[in-house]
Amino acid sequence: MTEGIAALCGTAAVIGLGHTLLGPDHYVPFVAMARVGNWSFVKTMVITVLCGLGHVLSSVALGLVGIVFGVAVLKLENIESLRGDVAGWLLLAFGLVYFVWGIRRAIRDQPHIHAHVHLNGSVHTHEHVHAAEHVHVHDAAEHAVVPDTPRGSITPWVLFTIFLFGPCEPLIPMLMYPAAKGNLAGVLLVTIVFGVITIATMTTIVALAYVGIGSLPFGRLQRYSHALAGFVVVACGAAIKAGL
Repeated sequence: MTEGIAALCGTAAVIGLGHTLLGPDHYVPFVAMARVGNWSFVKTMVITVLCGLGHVLSSVALGLVGIVFGVAVLKLENIESLRGDVAGWLLLAFGLVYFVWGIRRAIRDQPHIHAHVHLNGSVHTHEHVHAAEHVHVHDAAEHAVVPDTPRGSITPWVLFTIFLFGPCEPLIPMLMYPAAKGNLAGVLLVTIVFGVITIATMTTIVALAYVGIGSLPFGRLQRYSHALAGFVVVACGAAIKAGL
């Protein structure tokens, strides 16, 4: 390994770490969706890693196209900027839709009481929410509640799609330097260093936040958890659009 490639790998590691830490969109959506979606720790980590891979490899693919066809760095950076705009709008749209759905769910989850009068003259009341199906067992002194939970969710796929559009702006210029010198091993090494540091930082932050937030009592705010998650995602999308 030449001194130039070694220095470039060090730069890739530092930039990968800083790029991820300073971009809350790299980890906040996963924490928010895991909390309200009741994702397991393993599922959360797998989704984070897959989205991180899509995030890095999409920029690598664009950089390799530029290397093979001799596209100028400036043109590639313009494409990356466009991809960033698309990712920001997608994140905003997803967060807004999820926020509205969360508000609707919170309204449906407002507990209320129903009275039931039977033919034998007996009357009983019970409290329920419309987000759950309630089953009456009149031969017993208890009621069973069956949660209204979806069997599947498109949320992980939505996040993956958004991260495919999300650019790693600093990566392409770093790939061009060793490529210009015909050092394909250097291109591969820089890519691996940047990708590993980026994904490791994402998973570390998400893991710590997952454990920390999971231990917090939400109490009455639990009913608004989906709406709050949507609001957080909207905030991330707005931060991207604002260039923060």
